[in-house]
Amino acid sequence: MPEPPSRPGRLRAAVVGTGGIVTGCHLPALRAHADRVELVAAVDVDQERLDAFRRAASAGGADVPGYLGLDAMLAEARPDLVLIGTPPALHREQTVAALRAGAWVLCEKPLCLSPAEYDEIAAAEAETGAFASVVFQHRYGSGARHARRLLESGELGRPLVAHCQTTWHRDRAYYAVPWRGRWATEGGGPTMGHGIHQFDLLLHLLGDWVEVRAMAARLVHDVESEDVSTALVRFASGALATVVNSVLSPDEVSRIRIDCADATVELTHLYGYGNDDWTYTPAPHVAAERVAAWRTPPEDVPSSHAAQLGALLDAHERGAPPPGSGAEARRTVEFAAALYKSAFTGRPVLAGEIAPGDPYHQAMHGDHPDWSPKR
Repeated sequence: MPEPPSRPGRLRAAVVGTGGIVTGCHLPALRAHADRVELVAAVDVDQERLDAFRRAASAGGADVPGYLGLDAMLAEARPDLVLIGTPPALHREQTVAALRAGAWVLCEKPLCLSPAEYDEIAAAEAETGAFASVVFQHRYGSGARHARRLLESGELGRPLVAHCQTTWHRDRAYYAVPWRGRWATEGGGPTMGHGIHQFDLLLHLLGDWVEVRAMAARLVHDVESEDVSTALVRFASGALATVVNSVLSPDEVSRIRIDCADATVELTHLYGYGNDDWTYTPAPHVAAERVAAWRTPPEDVPSSHAAQLGALLDAHERGAPPPGSGAEARRTVEFAAALYKSAFTGRPVLAGEIAPGDPYHQAMHGDHPDWSPKR
């Protein structure tokens, strides 16, 4: 087999799955960093969809080879980076395969469907020295980076109260897609598939959580999983938060609000933000000159796949683990599992208690009789 062509200075990337998220988000991100990474392969089980993607990806450039199977692509193209945009049930298997082939991975959320699956990915990272990062693009806009710096420095005072809201609307047709709303193929409802972006950002801003008390319901949609969930969260800092995840809300919004001793910081958007979507409201005792330092940075980097890909490429150049991997990624998976466990058992769940042997370590439904897959 001939050696793949070498492009010095650029990483070789492949995409797995060529549907809307890859075409609409990952392909533009790759183009935005074309000086640092090149697309050398695409994989999809649907030949027509694959061909359509290849035409779009090759427009104005070299032809992108297509594959109907992941293993053949990994063996022949030997990418440095694999971007995964397939349905969630495939993420763990495909991520592990890419890691074992020596590639780093950037995978759509959720990275996996349970803490047990995450531990398999972590074991593959330790075995190979490669890293897997999950797409949580809201961490990487300039607004979030600025807010995190202010919070970590103590400039806004101690965080006290927070609210995290993902109230979206999905109709019956949305759940006609066979893998949606099923534990085995999606891993859960809006907690795993929608609100996870917002509460990941909340955890990114506030740090470790220590306790969750939650409720979940199936109010409208005929699905296995929930269509709404709510939670009360205690953080290691002592801050308290509410988290709401819904696909039942006609007036759609994504929102995070954090009330600190000296200021309220709030983000309001839907599927992505810029600097103007962040606001800072000072407490009455805060001097005006101090408030001036809270202004968002002059560079406006929207939250996007391109912003996260840039951060991953920076980490690869340094030989460091990429952001959104390791303990940070596991913390978000464990939080989702804790929310489900609390909701389905009716009791608080502490960080660290969902370990091997716990039914919620193996599956987000915990084999609870009212929520486990229908027999």
